[in-house]
Order: sequence, then C-alpha cells, then structure tokens
Amino acid sequence: MTSRGSNEVLGPRALNRALLERQMLLDRRETPVLDAIEHLVGLQAQAPDPPYVGLWMRLEGFRPDELSREIVGRRAVRVALMRNTLHLVSARDCLTLRPLTRPAIERNLYAGRARRAALEGVDVGELVAAGRALLEERPLTAKDLGGLLRGRWPDNDAAPLARAIRHLVPLVQVPPRGLWGRSGPVSHTTVEAWLGRSLDPDPSLDELVLRYLGAFGPASVKDAQTWSGLTRLGEVFERLRPRLKTFRDEGGRELFDLPDAPRPDPGVSAPARFVPAFDNLILSHADRARVMADDHRKAIASMNGMVPATFLVDGFVSGTWRTEVTRGKATLSIEPFERLPKEDRDALAEEGERLLRFVAGPGGAGTFEVGFYGR
Repeated sequence: MTSRGSNEVLGPRALNRALLERQMLLDRRETPVLDAIEHLVGLQAQAPDPPYVGLWMRLEGFRPDELSREIVGRRAVRVALMRNTLHLVSARDCLTLRPLTRPAIERNLYAGRARRAALEGVDVGELVAAGRALLEERPLTAKDLGGLLRGRWPDNDAAPLARAIRHLVPLVQVPPRGLWGRSGPVSHTTVEAWLGRSLDPDPSLDELVLRYLGAFGPASVKDAQTWSGLTRLGEVFERLRPRLKTFRDEGGRELFDLPDAPRPDPGVSAPARFVPAFDNLILSHADRARVMADDHRKAIASMNGMVPATFLVDGFVSGTWRTEVTRGKATLSIEPFERLPKEDRDALAEEGERLLRFVAGPGGAGTFEVGFYGR
C-alpha cells in the first residue's frame, strides 16, 4: 500500500496557517482546559505562568483558576517530557508520554564526560531505589534530595545524585508550584505516588507521531524529532506512511500530515497574538520558517539560551514582549524586530490591553499601559 502522496508544495504561509489553526490561534476556542492541553500534547512549562498565558490566548473566556483546579485535583501535572523539558500535561498523557520520552531523558543524564564521572562508583539500581523511596515518603526539593542521598554515597556530590533521580525516575512537580498567583518550592514526588496509577506499560510511538501531526503538522521527520527529542522516528513515519498524506516544502523536504487535518487557505487573516515564553509554537520544528524568519530566530537564540515571550503579526513572530504589574499599574512593553505599520500597532495595543487585564487579574491594577520600544 502506498501513501496518499502529493506533489503539492506548501510554502511558509500555507504551513503557517495550518500551524495556527491547529494551535488554536486563528480563533479562540470554547474548549475545556484538559481537552485543549491534550490536543496540544502539553504546554511547555519551564516557568509557572506561561501555560496560563498560552491557554488564555487559545481559549475563549479562560480563567486561571480553571487550570489551577486541574493541577490541585491531580488531573494535570508538571513533568519532564519532550526534549527533557518541563511540560504541563493531563494526568492521562503523563502516564503515556513519560515512558515514550524516556530514551531522550535518560540520554541527557550521561551527556558529557563530567556527568558520567559524577556518578562513578554508584550502583544506579540502588540509587534509583533509594531516591524513589525518599520521594514517595514526602515531596522533596532537589537540594534536600541530594543531601539525603549523599548520606549514603558520601564520596559523590549531592547535585549529580539528585539530577540522576530526575532523569531515571518519573517525577512530577507538586503544588503550590505551578499555581496561578502562588509561589512555592520546586518539590517533586514520583508520578505513581502522585497519581496513584502506574505508567502505561505499552505506549504507542505511532500514536505519539499522529498526535504531533495533529497539533503541529504538516511536518517532516526531523521536525518531529526536534519536538520530541527522540531519534530514529523515520522508521515510525515509514510504518505510518499508508495512513498519511505527503507534501513538499519549498526546500524539497517531504512533509507528512493527517489526511483530514485542517490546512486553511494561506490568505486567511491571522490576528495579533501574544505568545508566552518557551511556547511550543516556536520550538517544535527543525525548520521554523513557518512561524519565524531566520534573522529573527537568530535574535531570539542569542538571548542567553532563553526563549522569550514573542508576539505574532500576520501569524509570524515579529518581536518580544514583557509585562510588569506594580503599585496598581500594569505595563506591557512591546519591542518589535522591525518597524510596524500603524494598523498592526493598533491591533497589538488592543490585544495587549486584554493581556494586561488577564495578567493583573480582577482588582490587580487600575491603570493599563501598552508601550512600543526599539523601533
């Protein structure tokens, strides 16, 4: 059986509009929070607030307490997954995705001579058993866990011992970390202890790729590997080929997609949107031309390894933003990469005030100010 192949070439705008539609960024959706999180295959969550902003820009009428309740109720969790980075996912997806991403997470533990040397003389099986027992007794910070483990392995430094547990034992961050408007230590326990369920013993890598395409396609094998941190996915795509439709991008790369997935007309309008820091929208493809020019990607990559909050004009990353709420005043600072036409500035200012009202919350500020800087 052959794939539903096509000689059709998809340019950056066609790929952009397909991505925006699947990322719920052409129109806000009336979708339950957990359904949205599962459709997106999680939201990157290296800081507590970005998932809330990410859902606000995608869902109609989203309120922060909707997500906080899911975290407190253990229906959503913060866990290291794709690319060995922290993601907010549903409890159900946690149990499936964590074993699938295990190879990339464990590979990172031994990346580099220094990391390997830090665990010399340690029986990894004994370390895992000891770390799991400590974390299931009570949630611990990495510092506290490392200190307790060093009591058993005094010849090893505490930090590498704790880091090894993070890579080898499926862990979740526990609240109040990750709750809107709350602060708390970065404490962990095991997935099994927190959710009261075991990891999926037979998760499907094929299903993971299909879900990736549903949220980020059309995409290449390399795109999927960039998003997941996994290798050798070409074998999976070949297995799935009969079920997929194929295209080419302007560089001749083969792109795969679900046959019935939405691919809007490239000319459809795209509203101004404020994308939170580390959002998967701009991190999930090897070729990011569908959402960001190469020069702009280089500008973002130079920011000390951070992925700043960005904004979209006509669907493409066009600059960065930051907010500040102090003394009853909420301020949004917008820094475009290039000078923007007045209609784009007006659209950003209008959407920006809505963002400020969301960030400040009811009664959080009496004055809202949107300012453009740099261009």
